[in-house]
Amino acid sequence: MTYVVIDACIKCKYMDCIEVCPVDCFYEGENMLVINPNECIDCGVCEPECPAEAILPDTESNLEKWVELNADYSEKWPNITAKGESPADADEFKDVEGKFAKFFSEAPGKGD
Repeated sequence: MTYVVIDACIKCKYMDCIEVCPVDCFYEGENMLVINPNECIDCGVCEPECPAEAILPDTESNLEKWVELNADYSEKWPNITAKGESPADADEFKDVEGKFAKFFSEAPGKGD
């Protein structure tokens, strides 16, 4: 089992999860984070830290797309080990549905 970041993170990117991750397995895109499934130790400490409830165990149903996306982009985006600034309008996007189709960006974030 591993944890994955889903589309609820897009345009929110609160980054509270980064502070608690003991293995630094988060990677930063322009407007969301992903978890490297090969580095995640399945401790689960990140899940309750996410205000957008965007982190789920990969054992939940219908997450295959997110498992693949997290694995793919964790190889392309820079590692991030310290909490940065969340977008100023993060709270406005917290409960928006269908964010992947509308807002997903393949561009990398800044990383550390």
